[in-house]
Amino acid sequence: MKKLLMVWVTEKQIKGDTLTQGIICEKARAIYGDLLNQTPRTSTDEASEDSFKASRGWFDNFRKRTGIYSVVRHGEAASSDVKAAEDYLETFSELIEANGYIP
Repeated sequence: MKKLLMVWVTEKQIKGDTLTQGIICEKARAIYGDLLNQTPRTSTDEASEDSFKASRGWFDNFRKRTGIYSVVRHGEAASSDVKAAEDYLETFSELIEANGYIP
């Protein structure tokens, strides 16, 4: 889920869209729900869409793990290395394909 979210964040940043903690957390909950619905489970499974809250603590840890330092982009921060981001997306897409992850 975290890798899919990071791809989404990167795509949004390349487009120059504004990202806030709330937007990222909402997308994280949506991705988690989609993955949960695609995963076969039994009636005894306790996992549910309500089990993942995408709290502030989760967001802070996500930022630390992924190296996202500034979510909302202002002024010079909005100018990014588009080529490096495109290269990253290509590399990451190859990783997803090579390991058979769900798109």
